[in-house]
Amino acid sequence: MSDLKLGLAQGYWSAGPNPNFVEMAQEAENLGFDSVWSAEAWGNDAFTPLCWIGAQTKKIKLGTAVVQLSGRTPTSCAMHALSLDYLSNGRFQLGLGVSGPQVVEGWYGRPFPKPLARTREYIDIIRQVFARQGPVTNDGPHYPLPYNGEDGMGLGKPLKSIVHPLRDRIPIFMGAEGPKNIALATEIADGWLPLFYNPYDESVYDQSLTNMKPDFEIAQMVTVNVTDDIENALLAVKYYMSFYIGGMGAKSTNFHKDLFIRLGYEEEAEKIQQLFMEGKRDEAARVLPDELVDAMSLVGPKDRIKDRLQAWRDSKVTTLLVATTDKDMLRTIAEIF
Repeated sequence: MSDLKLGLAQGYWSAGPNPNFVEMAQEAENLGFDSVWSAEAWGNDAFTPLCWIGAQTKKIKLGTAVVQLSGRTPTSCAMHALSLDYLSNGRFQLGLGVSGPQVVEGWYGRPFPKPLARTREYIDIIRQVFARQGPVTNDGPHYPLPYNGEDGMGLGKPLKSIVHPLRDRIPIFMGAEGPKNIALATEIADGWLPLFYNPYDESVYDQSLTNMKPDFEIAQMVTVNVTDDIENALLAVKYYMSFYIGGMGAKSTNFHKDLFIRLGYEEEAEKIQQLFMEGKRDEAARVLPDELVDAMSLVGPKDRIKDRLQAWRDSKVTTLLVATTDKDMLRTIAEIF
């Protein structure tokens, strides 16, 4: 049985930041939470909010869940990470993800193919920057260092970070859903950030986690809602899940939908995508079975959540990331845990 840790997931902004995001992180720290995590989509970046939080906290770990590979070159990402780790006195955790083709090609203007190969090169370069054992080089086709393209000047010089990193190995987490990507995380990263996870049936991930190291971390975001109205609480989770299955990806390429198919819900996933694309979001959400949504969340009265928390303690998950902007709910969650 794992010693389950708690983290606060703050996600990415909508029209702007939640006005109390620093206060929430401070409260989480006071309540003994292990970490606080920020995210990015196509608006705010994930590093800057953590700088704000890190300057006004003392011990809570600061994680990105996740920063998108295509938004920065590997060395640029490493510079952000080592700077934030230094300023926070060694509290930073770097969560990385490839995102999807709609964002990568539509927002960053970069090609999406070969995400596994790109990720492997990206993380290797970052590790080189952190280790600072010599000038950073890479012979791979995605991030050649020095640059060797025909449109260059041919004057690139391998460089070593001017800054001596506070730590030579900052923890790296990978956001991953596909079986090969998860397996890659166990090989080259220190942790994994799943999007959806069923602690009652972990079999869909068994093969991908075959080579998981004993100290490998799994930080899973879970909806926690203390309420007597279980039906409406589950419906709220259904809206969240169905948005990813139906709307976060193209019709032909949606990694979230693919995951639910692997979980055994192909008929439901296809129906959700169809309804979502017809603009019938309410109907799409209601397709998801209560049993599945209940397994992936923690909703209901306190005692019910305490009972169902045992499945998470018995699972491979090491940290539960909870998302709330309400201090009272945060305190209640801490009390339950």
